[in-house]
Amino acid sequence: MKSLMLLLQWVASDEAAWCRTSTVRDLKTIADRVEHEGLSFLTIALPAFCKEFERALDEGQIAPDAFAGFGRCNKRGGIPNLFGGFLEQVFDSKTGELLDEPSTDAIRAVRQVTLLFSKVELECAEKRVTAAFDSYVETDLEVRASDQRISEEKLLSFQIMADVVWGKPLRKLERALAGDFPLIPKHGPGATADRLVGNDKYSVREWPERLDEVFPFLDYALPNHHFWNEVDRVDFLSPGAERPVRVISVPKTMKTPRIIAVEPTAMQYMQQAIKQFLVSQLESDDFRFNWLVGFEDQSPNRDMALEGSLSGELATLDLSEASDRVSNRHVQVLTANNARVAAAFDATRSRKADVPGYGVISLAKYASMGSALTFPIEAMVFATVILLGIQKAQGSSLTPKRIDSLKGRVRVYGDDIIVPVEYVQDVMSELQSFGYVVNLSKSFWTGKFRESCGKEYYDGADVSVVKCRRVLPNNIQDAREIVSLVSFRNQLYSSGRWMAMEQVDTMLQDILRLKGRSHYPVVAPTSPVLGSHSYVGYTTDRMHGDYQSPLVRGFVVSTKLRQIATDGYAALQKVFLKRGEEPFADVRHLERSGRPLVVDIKLRMASPF
Repeated sequence: MKSLMLLLQWVASDEAAWCRTSTVRDLKTIADRVEHEGLSFLTIALPAFCKEFERALDEGQIAPDAFAGFGRCNKRGGIPNLFGGFLEQVFDSKTGELLDEPSTDAIRAVRQVTLLFSKVELECAEKRVTAAFDSYVETDLEVRASDQRISEEKLLSFQIMADVVWGKPLRKLERALAGDFPLIPKHGPGATADRLVGNDKYSVREWPERLDEVFPFLDYALPNHHFWNEVDRVDFLSPGAERPVRVISVPKTMKTPRIIAVEPTAMQYMQQAIKQFLVSQLESDDFRFNWLVGFEDQSPNRDMALEGSLSGELATLDLSEASDRVSNRHVQVLTANNARVAAAFDATRSRKADVPGYGVISLAKYASMGSALTFPIEAMVFATVILLGIQKAQGSSLTPKRIDSLKGRVRVYGDDIIVPVEYVQDVMSELQSFGYVVNLSKSFWTGKFRESCGKEYYDGADVSVVKCRRVLPNNIQDAREIVSLVSFRNQLYSSGRWMAMEQVDTMLQDILRLKGRSHYPVVAPTSPVLGSHSYVGYTTDRMHGDYQSPLVRGFVVSTKLRQIATDGYAALQKVFLKRGEEPFADVRHLERSGRPLVVDIKLRMASPF
């Protein structure tokens, strides 16, 4: 707690210097509140303050009921007492109305100080974890209820629009499923419902019968048919005996955990095959509407958010529980004209979930976060509904040519949505009619504030902030925390927050000390060494004896992989499934695999760039 308060003091003082004000009284108030309310004041209450602040920016004034619990400078309204030195440069201190020319430095300062610890990875209180599981189940019940309410006429409109927009990539996937193009499966490094890890996944021993109907085990899980006898070792699961997804919570913030549905090995394996091909088609230059959705590059959304903050013509929308609200029925309608695609989407979908406190439940949603297909399918569904909203606003059918006219004005990246302001109400109405919930606290269209894909802008100025992601390290054994703090320091540097950066540098120099000597060099952003970034070069300790290239002594991240070996047909299958032309990064990949058991840092010589 003490170290976090110290970091807050450094950052707040840096922001105060930028804005020519003082945060001494603010820091005293925060210290008093933290003493009585604990760490949650930094991680929950201050971020809630920022939401009120952003809402006031969007509405052009501070609402009478805003900033509850923080006190106001006068009884009839005005700005809150906390951070008054910043806020009086943004709002009228007496009326609470937005100034004609608010200080963008002050806007960023308020956001930086209040959001500094909003994403610190900490365990939630047990009641918050339980509430998150309750919400998961309640959301699925709402999806089921929404399915019952929606009209066949609306679903038909959805089907027609989906065929206009996604017809070409879905037909290409249809041909791939018929054997015209290869579908290459993939195992990821993460957890699975059947608890197979690393190389063990290539010896999968469970395969659902309905998955086998579309993706035969003989064709996709074995190197070739010479290994047909391995089928005798596989348990082909009937629909009633299928393993459900395992719903778990992982640390996210103190306010709420992240809820993930861990898929069975066979399911995620074939989900990856469909995902790779589908995304490649959606991003292909041959696809007319490849600008409509994004999967890898967030910059178009960010550029459009910047444009929206300047012109006021583009809105940024955010959806709540986005992936958990994509109905399986919507996906069925999306693929209604492509029978093989519909069968593949259904075959790789887990129909049940094992939820703590509830046991095994049937799912109305298509898939939760954890399925490889969630991200591309939700983008396609959201974009389709958005175009229906725009069509409704325009009063006539959207032809391909008219959809083309929306290029640069509409884009979907996950649940980050950009639409023209004139269509916001109709788009929101259409999203809600399909059961989706617009997060009004993170959606902006009336003022000059916009946010999308991790970047925030006000009137063309970048007011994005740097966030501390982990608690601060105490010693050199806190490897993950050190890596996070080095990253935080370098983000402070690149954002111009150099006074706070210098204090973090001092802390890192003290921690990264071995045998009385600090090892915290200046390195380039591409260097493997944990060090400080600088625009003026890097540190060199000596030259490489063979290559005559510079070397520097510093700490480098070292990981220890699980010792999970594989051989026989499983090893051959792993090699055959290798994507790309580069060899495996680890020459011992058949002996060890999976996510690291241990993350450590070791002192050694390495390149400074």
